[in-house]
Amino acid sequence: MSKFESFLITENGEDLFSKAKKVNKVLTSGALTGNEGLGFIALDKVSGEYPIMDKFGKSKSVLMLGSNSYLNLSTHPKVIKEASKALKKYGYGMGTVSNYLGITKIHKELESRIAKFYKTEDSIVFPSGYGTNIGVISALCNTGDVIINDSANHASIFDGCKLSGAEIKVFPHSDMNGLERILKRLPDEQTGRLIITDGVFSMDGDIAKLDIITELAEEYNCKVMVDDAHGIGIVGSTGRGSAEYHNVMNKIDLHVGMLSKSPGGLGGYCAASDEIVQFLRLYARTYFFSTGLPASVAAGLNEVFKLFEEDKAGREELWNKINYLKVRLITSGFDILESQSAIIPVMIYDEEKLFKIHKDLIQNGLYTNIVTYPAVRRKECRLRLCVMKDLTYEQIDRAIEIMKKTS
Repeated sequence: MSKFESFLITENGEDLFSKAKKVNKVLTSGALTGNEGLGFIALDKVSGEYPIMDKFGKSKSVLMLGSNSYLNLSTHPKVIKEASKALKKYGYGMGTVSNYLGITKIHKELESRIAKFYKTEDSIVFPSGYGTNIGVISALCNTGDVIINDSANHASIFDGCKLSGAEIKVFPHSDMNGLERILKRLPDEQTGRLIITDGVFSMDGDIAKLDIITELAEEYNCKVMVDDAHGIGIVGSTGRGSAEYHNVMNKIDLHVGMLSKSPGGLGGYCAASDEIVQFLRLYARTYFFSTGLPASVAAGLNEVFKLFEEDKAGREELWNKINYLKVRLITSGFDILESQSAIIPVMIYDEEKLFKIHKDLIQNGLYTNIVTYPAVRRKECRLRLCVMKDLTYEQIDRAIEIMKKTS
């Protein structure tokens, strides 16, 4: 049991909110060295260097290797221009759900562009990325169905599975033999079958084995859903993600993605057949009961998908930076697993050491994400580096020197 967990033990008869007091106690006790990093906020963004402010009001500039905005599209001039025009025309919020008046021609254009990008009949845009997985899974799956998950799938996928009422099966991360063992044991009468996987896994940076998954899905009569949150715009020969990487785009039934990662906006989507999208508009509760995405965000995202369609979002430049950082990390002796994306784990394997390193990195001018339980097992704790296109090679070199100094 960790120091943190020891503060979370509750006794019968305790107040409902006592757990919150215990969490506050551990965060202010110093039991977790390095927790100061939990309070930072970004002040603005300038080409890889971010002024940030801690919870005590002190600010400093750090190199940013902790952002999901891999292509820096949230500050792209064309994106800002179109978002500003829509903001002036429609205001900063839609005021009602999408199925009523919470949608405009800008939203419909975005859904059409996403469908075109994936070569599907239609798509549906949700105002929340987390809510996309919740809504899609809980709408399509019910009691009596079975959902088969990679163990490293995102938390929103597992939460959607729980809400659906379906039976949940889990195979070890990327273990295709483990997946097939589960499929072989499914009873013939359990015909509602869905395999779900991340496209790019958010903690390891590796790509799902969709070539094998789609073959098994066909053999065992399963539908396939891929959440390519960290693959869109980056992975694949034209940036269409992990399914394109494996040349199986037409074998994926539900193309799910997040608009808050490389697209730099907000929300999520599911690209699929006309019938599936129509069904989701009526039965995905996180869509039906949620106010629509702001028109300004949708307008900016239209420009993003124009850039994606023409492959002009800077994907090639980003990959140059990714590969450069990976080589520098490996030659400097860091363990980065088998990353195949803009997500690069740097394995630490010791939780207390991880907290100290993270604190030292920030003090020396480098911000990375810190990852431990429950996102990964404590013995597999790590720093999670996210590469951004606008980082310079000099900044990457400087980041490596800081990491060598503090490791």
